[in-house]
Order: sequence, then structure tokens, then C-alpha cells
Amino acid sequence: MQTADSKTIETIEAQNKAPRGIRDILPEESWKWAYVLSVTAQTMADFGYSEVYLPIFEHTELFSRGVGDATDIVEKEMYTFVDRGGRSVTLRPEATAGMVRAALEHGLCEQNMSSKLWCWGPMFRYERPQKGRYRQFYQFDAECLGLAGPVADVEIIALSAEIFRRLGLRNLEVVANSVGCPKCRPQYRKVLVDYFTSKKSSLCETCLGRLDRNPLRVLDCKVPECSAVADSAPAIYEHLCDECAAHFEEVKAGLARLNFPYKLDKRLVRGLDYYTKTAYEILSGELGAQNAVCGGGRYDNLAESIGGPHLPGVGFAAGFDRVVLVMEQQGNSFGERPRTEVYVAAQDEAARGAVQILTHKLRREGISAEQDAGDALRGARSFKAQMKSANKIGAAWTCIVGADELAKGSVTVKNMTTGEQNLVAEEEVANYIRRHEARLI
Repeated sequence: MQTADSKTIETIEAQNKAPRGIRDILPEESWKWAYVLSVTAQTMADFGYSEVYLPIFEHTELFSRGVGDATDIVEKEMYTFVDRGGRSVTLRPEATAGMVRAALEHGLCEQNMSSKLWCWGPMFRYERPQKGRYRQFYQFDAECLGLAGPVADVEIIALSAEIFRRLGLRNLEVVANSVGCPKCRPQYRKVLVDYFTSKKSSLCETCLGRLDRNPLRVLDCKVPECSAVADSAPAIYEHLCDECAAHFEEVKAGLARLNFPYKLDKRLVRGLDYYTKTAYEILSGELGAQNAVCGGGRYDNLAESIGGPHLPGVGFAAGFDRVVLVMEQQGNSFGERPRTEVYVAAQDEAARGAVQILTHKLRREGISAEQDAGDALRGARSFKAQMKSANKIGAAWTCIVGADELAKGSVTVKNMTTGEQNLVAEEEVANYIRRHEARLI
């Protein structure tokens, strides 16, 4: 039996830990994320995509109407609450609906204009935490709005693949499908329902519930028995209308022109109701069952489902956690880890003020510099302890200020790799370091 004291201890311990399914991105990893983000941002710019920053929460109806009432996201995974004004709001589970809402609200696609936009940031879904999947997770997301032609679909696939190519990812596979449109999907839906109804005894409880509401989602089930049934299900290719069939043929032809290897997957439907025509994923062999590093496709009717005018769109999203995980497993480079270039050390107490001034000047010159800031309990550290700190943080150079340096208006600059040191005029320290190619960031 728990006592009041033990419950209190458990409560205190819980307050000192992140909630289940979320994690801190600490310095050991955050620099890798910064590298992925910088490569992503440059690639987006090269493809003509402009960055936007979206709200972290939206009106709940945006997701229930846009993403779909019958999706797992809306039914089981959204973090929804009522604010003090009595409004139902939801932490964003994905970015596409918010991106389309922003484009409509601010008239980004009026007068037949198109917009190519991207964003990044945290998303939230209450789902079972597992490798590379968290309840607060980070995505980068690109959307091409206002263009209905297959060239835009091919560009989106090429954009996501180019980001991964620049990051050095290997063993990736593009899988593609068409999920039709409101004209042809009802016919396919009927064929699918008839097929799965004949196989009811082999379906899991979740898929039996999906059969009436969203039978395409049965194709995506990972339960082995359901998966075996889905493998033999009718393919949508035979039920596409002329428009969707022609669109998909052009997408495949465009991928072939760009020499993109891909394979067709009749079971690829994605987990969101707003998809029409093209759906695709990029898979990695490094992640096991949860192997998608990127997914997207076309959503021509999303804007209308949230109360806006017709606005065709196509886009994709990729998770930072999974991308970094694959890069680590493949031994990819994240560039040079940022480190302090210069440690400024005081030989005695009289030099402390000069050290503070020099450190500030170096930082203003764009040179990363560190100093002993002292400690409330132990006070300033000795010169020997400061030099140990310089080694510990991996500083390339140490600038030493003592009585002799103060008298001459100079600084002793030591190369921490070679041990060579020279007396340099205080105002020339930054230039000296640059001339000797000490910039390592």
C-alpha cells in the first residue's frame, strides 16, 4: 500500500522528467538537427520555396474537416482542449491543413497565383512511442499550392529526394500510387468493400470498423493477417477515371525523365483523407517496419473541405527524428560540430577585466570565444584550471593575458594543436587568428 509520502515522492519525480513520448534534444544531438535544417533550407530555396512559420495550435475543426473524421489522427491521436473562451483548439498533428488555411486567409493564391511554401517545427500526436516516433515530433514540410498539373507532383518528389541526396542518405526507395479522386474513388471503394467483406473473418477489429467508414485504410494495416488479405485486394489502377489515369501516367513519365527509380505500391494510401491522385513515400531499409522517412502527395480538395475555394495542392513532410536516425545508422556526415575557437585566459586577478573586454571584442568580430566567468561558491579559477578548460572544450586557440601582456598592450596567442605561441597586439588578435585559418565553424 502506498503511503502519502511515497505518492508525494512519485509526484516530485514525475515533475522532474519529461512526459512519456517526448524528449529533450540536447547539445550532443541538436547540432546534427541544425545541420539537417540548414541543408533543408538551402534546398528549399534552390527549388523556389519560401519559409513560413505556422501557429502550434489551430481550431479543432480545421483538422477534423481537413484531415478527416475517420482517420486515426482525428479519432485517437489529437491533443485537443477547450480554451478559456470556450473554443476547442488542437495542437497541430501535421502542417498541411494549417499551411492551406494560412494561404487562404492571407490570399497567397488569389488571381490564379501559385505559392511554394515550406515550414518546420513540432507536431503533436498521442500515439505509442517507438523508435524514431514520438508524441512531440519535429517535421519539415513543403507545399506547392495552386498548381494542378503533374509537373508539380514530380517536383515535390524530386525536392524531397534532393534533400536526402544532399544529406548523404543511401538505400532509399520511392514508392508511389494514385488514390484517385471523388469521381473514380466511389467505384473503387465499392469494389474494395465487396472484397474485404468476403474476407471479414481475417480482418482485425480496427479494420472491421474501417470497412464502412474508410475502406482504403484497410490497405494500410500492418497486422499480418490484414496485410495478407490486402496484398490480394483489387488495385486502384484499374478503376481510375481518365483524368486520374492520365495524371498518374505523366507523373511516372516525369520521374523517368529525371531518372528517379521508383516502384508502384497499390497498398499505399497514406493516413489522411485529403489525398487525391498521387500519393508517395520514400522508404529507408534502416528503420524496420516504421520505415518511411518522408511521405506526401496531392490534395486538390483540401481547401474546399475547410470552407475555402478550390485550391489544388501537392506536398510532403519528413521527420527530423527519423532523418537523423537514418543518417547516424548509415554513418553520414553532419559537417563539423561547432566548437569554441578561442579561450581567453587570465594569468592573474589583475587581468580579469582585460580578458572580459577581449572576449567581448572577439565575439563581436564573429569569432566564438569563451572565458572563465567565475563561480558564486568557488570564485574565479586558477590559470592552470582555465587552461584545462580550454583543452576540455576543444578550443583551437588560447589567448593569454597577464601582467607582461597588460604592460605591452598585447596578448599571447597559443595554437592549441601545435603549441606554438606568439605575442600579438591586442587590436590585431582577431586578424591574426583569421590569417592563420583558425576559423573552424
